[in-house]
Amino acid sequence: MQTVMETLFDTVYLISVITIGIVMIRRCKGERQFRLFGCMAVVLGAGDAFHLVPRALALCTTGLDHYTAALGIGKLITSVTMTIFYVLLYYVWRLRYQVQGRKGLTAAVYGLAGLRILLCLLPQNQWLSAEAPLSWGIYRNIPFALLGLLVILLFYRSAKEQKDRAFRWMWLTIVLSFGFYIPVVLWADAVPMIGMLMIPKTCAYVWTVLIGYSAMKRECGQEK
Repeated sequence: MQTVMETLFDTVYLISVITIGIVMIRRCKGERQFRLFGCMAVVLGAGDAFHLVPRALALCTTGLDHYTAALGIGKLITSVTMTIFYVLLYYVWRLRYQVQGRKGLTAAVYGLAGLRILLCLLPQNQWLSAEAPLSWGIYRNIPFALLGLLVILLFYRSAKEQKDRAFRWMWLTIVLSFGFYIPVVLWADAVPMIGMLMIPKTCAYVWTVLIGYSAMKRECGQEK
C-alpha cells in the first residue's frame, strides 16, 4: 500500500508542478516575474525528479537498499536545485515589488546559496553511502535554512506593506516547508516514520507554485 500511494503521490506532484511551470512560461504574456516563477516551478519539479524517480523504482522493484547510489546522487542534485529554487524566488520578490539596488542583500543570498552548494559537494557528505553522517546533513542545511528565513522575511514584509493579497501567504508556504523538512533531517534515520513529513512539505511547495499561477491568471487577464 505504501508503495502504491507514495508512487502515485510523487507522480502527481512531479507532473503537476512541471506542467504548471511550463504553462506559466508560455502564458505569462511577457511578465518577467511570472516567467521566472514558471522557471522556478520547472527547476523544483525537475530537481525533485532525480530523487523521487529512483525512489519510486526502488519501491516498485528490489527495495531502497539496492538503489543507495542512485538515491544518494538524486538527493545531491535535489539539494542543489532546491537552493537554485530559492535564489529564483528571491528574484521573483525583486521583480514583483520592483526592488532596486540592495546589493548587500543580493550578496547575502548568493553567499548563502553558494555556501550551501559547496557544502553539498564536499565528499564528507558520503552521498553514495547508506550510512551518510547526520552531522553533514546538519552542516549543509544551516545556510539553506538561513536563506529560507531571509526569503520568508522579505515576502512577509513586502506583501504586508503593499497589501499584496495574491502573495500574502507566500511566506507561510516557506515556513511550512522548512517546518516539515527540518525534523526529517534531524530524526528520520532514527525514527523512519518521521520521513512521512516529506508529504506535507511537498504540499507546501505545491501551494507556493499555485500562488504564483493563480496570481498570473488574475494579473495577466486569464480569468474567465
